[in-house]
Amino acid sequence: MAEPFPVWNEIRSLGEAVPTPWGGWLLTGFDVCNQVLRGRDWLVPDFAWQARQPDTERWQAPATQEMSRTLSRLNPPMHTHQRRGIGNLFDRAALTRLGPMVDGHTTHLLDELAERLARGPADFVRPVGEMLPIATIGDWLGIPPEDHRYLVELTHDQAHAQELLPNKSQLALSEEATRQLRGYFTQLIAERRTATGEDVLSSWIRTWDELEPDRESADEILYTLTMFVTVAALETTTTLLSTVVWRLLQDPARWDWLRRNPEHIDSALDEALRYDPPIQLNTRIAAVDTELAGIPLAKDTMVHVMYGAANHDPRANDNPGDFDILRGGNHLTFGGGIHYCLGAQLARLEARALLGQLLERFPTLHTPGAPHYASRMVFRRIISLELAV
Repeated sequence: MAEPFPVWNEIRSLGEAVPTPWGGWLLTGFDVCNQVLRGRDWLVPDFAWQARQPDTERWQAPATQEMSRTLSRLNPPMHTHQRRGIGNLFDRAALTRLGPMVDGHTTHLLDELAERLARGPADFVRPVGEMLPIATIGDWLGIPPEDHRYLVELTHDQAHAQELLPNKSQLALSEEATRQLRGYFTQLIAERRTATGEDVLSSWIRTWDELEPDRESADEILYTLTMFVTVAALETTTTLLSTVVWRLLQDPARWDWLRRNPEHIDSALDEALRYDPPIQLNTRIAAVDTELAGIPLAKDTMVHVMYGAANHDPRANDNPGDFDILRGGNHLTFGGGIHYCLGAQLARLEARALLGQLLERFPTLHTPGAPHYASRMVFRRIISLELAV
């Protein structure tokens, strides 16, 4: 988990599509992964696909069922219907409105970090990396600040259901977290109905009450959208924030150079996304009998897009093992096609604000040691990252 690059390289040496013991294929090449992410003949594993599997028990876990109702596990036309209902969440106008709020949250969290660093080395992840995304999405949806930490912890547990091969104990944790998330957001929606305002959730309530005359159906869609957007915004962005800080601090000269050249912050973010993506892999299903990387694949065959391996494909990026801020290279970290990450621009906004203030306020920032990682295959998660000045 700490340094997956040798594993990616070893798998890639076996081919662009490598068979797995569970009947799927690991995809390692940049072009092949890009083809699957953007191709119309590749679907996400929705309820219809799950029902056709011989081992349906694997897909019956409550948390797995819950996530299968969200945008990330919907195919057209259901995906199209929900996607149109929420529009372009983070367009330029929305980001302009959110910018001052994100800057304010960043300043507040770094004030608290500065107080801790004045007393000695301090963790970055729990007080800053985990809290900036929930403060942002919480303000956006109107979630009370006193509930932020609670939702962060539930999100960590719920993510187990989205792992490639979760065990029973992980699924139990995810099931309980999912139950609590459903209760929380169902109540939040009910309370907002009694006092709608100008927040995003109020806007969604008005939209879906028009699109879905049946109140129960509208509430179910509102729940899945609100829960999914929150969970998606927290887990991946938290890892991005911690990862970019860690990768920049691995080389003190790199941190110092970027501090003196802050106009390249966006380039540093893209290189961190390429070099060490927050999501290791994602799954797609063949919609028809097809051929991929010269291999015939039957309809319903499962393939796993390995983002890190693809981003480190030397045919797409020269010397991919080097962290090069000025690379200007390619990466697939935000996905592609209709399932391109909804919150990509929001994540960039948060990371840009955080890096800009960190570089300005902590010129001598360094890390006494490497971060600690959770044991996961899909969602990369840094548990702690100690910093010092």
